[in-house]
Amino acid sequence: MAIDTAELETLLDALIRARAQGLRSLLYEGKRVEYGSDAEMAAAIADLERRIAAASGSRTTTIAFSTSKGV
Repeated sequence: MAIDTAELETLLDALIRARAQGLRSLLYEGKRVEYGSDAEMAAAIADLERRIAAASGSRTTTIAFSTSKGV
């Protein structure tokens, strides 16, 4: 069963708030998740951000540059 983007964003927000408060445990929907270190929390945040980006299809495929000599 896939988790929808809205729920992933809710999880991400909760995890970022807990990390900002210096907490290493998170209570979400009656379940308690405890992280051993800040690095584990950072990895979980990065994973959620990747999943959200993949689900929303917001990948950048083209980058355009505009340059000028300033004249």
